[in-house]
Amino acid sequence: MMNNETIRKLHAMKLYGMASAVEVQATTAAVSDLSFEERFGMVVDQESSFRDNKRLSRLLKAAKFREPTACVEDIYYGAERGIDRSRLASLTHCNWIRSGQNLLFTGVTGSGKTWMGCALGNQACRFGMSVLFKRVPLLLEDLAMSHSDGTFRKQLAQLGRPDLLILDDLGISPINSMGRADLLEVIEQRAGSKSVLITSQLPIDRWHDYLTTGGKSGAGGNATQADAILDRLVSGSHRLDLRGDSLRKSTKAGQKGSKDSSEKP
Repeated sequence: MMNNETIRKLHAMKLYGMASAVEVQATTAAVSDLSFEERFGMVVDQESSFRDNKRLSRLLKAAKFREPTACVEDIYYGAERGIDRSRLASLTHCNWIRSGQNLLFTGVTGSGKTWMGCALGNQACRFGMSVLFKRVPLLLEDLAMSHSDGTFRKQLAQLGRPDLLILDDLGISPINSMGRADLLEVIEQRAGSKSVLITSQLPIDRWHDYLTTGGKSGAGGNATQADAILDRLVSGSHRLDLRGDSLRKSTKAGQKGSKDSSEKP
């Protein structure tokens, strides 16, 4: 009876982890031999774990990852990919995010850029950091619409809040003058304090041409804005170029010839 009242009060105070632990202890004979300090410690540990898991679930949901199940433990380190294990291992500690540094992933279609970006974003969430995933083409469309409905500054503020902003597929579609200006505002909002992770099929040395011409051969553009974007993105950033053929191709080929062919990017 006393336990029921205690559990009710714990729920009323939103101490759900402690309530669950008390219920378990009430029905587990093995804990009766433990001291009060040991049993109370178990109750507190359960509450702490409950809160950590709840926060992680909230952060993962808010991030809106394109690859929600991607995690650093599943990264494929095939020699053909050219991934430096020690360098990537250092990135999984997320100190680059704490320092407000950027990370740039490049590689061919299907090389696992998006998956790896989501895996590192997942890792950041485990450390209690906020993350937001956005595909560049859709983001620029949303920002263009926000100019007409008066929500641009609100969206810009939202993009500036997360500890890590993942911008996926830079360069996959043409960018016009408004898109270029909006992208600069997004990058400027975060420069020097909050991290950006970029994925792109284009090698970094082609980003300036893309941003200047909008991806249209022979077209003019604003080189000054391109310079400003690259200065804030590339300067002092971490860079990883994923090599080799598309992992999607290798997976499909493996599925035809092997029962155990699935490999994580």
